[in-house]
Amino acid sequence: MTDVLPGCEAFSATSGTHGVLVLHGFTGNPSSMRHLAEVIADAGFQVELPRLAGHGTSVEDMMTTSFADWSGDTLAAYDALASRVDKVAVVGLSMGGALTAFVAEERPSVAGVVFINPLVKHPGDEFAQSIQDLIDGGMDSFESIGSDIKKEGSVEASYNATPLRQVLSLFEGVKTIESRLDTISAPALLLSSREDHVVTSDNGDLVVEKLGEVERVWLEDSYHVATIDNDGPLVESLAVAFLKKVLN
Repeated sequence: MTDVLPGCEAFSATSGTHGVLVLHGFTGNPSSMRHLAEVIADAGFQVELPRLAGHGTSVEDMMTTSFADWSGDTLAAYDALASRVDKVAVVGLSMGGALTAFVAEERPSVAGVVFINPLVKHPGDEFAQSIQDLIDGGMDSFESIGSDIKKEGSVEASYNATPLRQVLSLFEGVKTIESRLDTISAPALLLSSREDHVVTSDNGDLVVEKLGEVERVWLEDSYHVATIDNDGPLVESLAVAFLKKVLN
């Protein structure tokens, strides 16, 4: 493993009787969720924001990982947090939203879930095949999907390339998650950017359709990485209010 990039480290806060697991996105790292995690900690919760395998180091490092690694890291972090607090909620952005659903499917004791522009819908076999065709043609990555941000001067510290085999691994993971969405019983807050160039809004529509109890709020002034975009303060206030409701 290569060295962790500055500012991309995991974050923990260990004060409080209830806990929140915070999850970053694909090719991203904890930096895009760090301020949100700190705000949640300041509200009195224990927090774990893990750096998922292959993220926050190098694209080459990520190319050695798969969805099994990211989901394994996520469950390990959840179980460690759950072992020391009374209740746990989960917050995730993009792929972190997929992993949030994954945790709620695997651990029905989850007290609540916050989805921020989540990826929970497989994009279709045709799209997946087009990625496979690129791999078969000798490509191992394409241009970055990171830093889809409207706010002037705000930049996500994501990779400058997207590894293709890992995209397919993510899609396979999402396919399983999608098939089990209707098993999630935890109350949910869904924050959806009105304009998102990475994840289509029908992913959020599917969350509303499949989950029993969902509050959806549209973000009018942010793109995909809403946590560090213009609506960041709104995301933080809505998330904290929801977490206080489901955890206290």
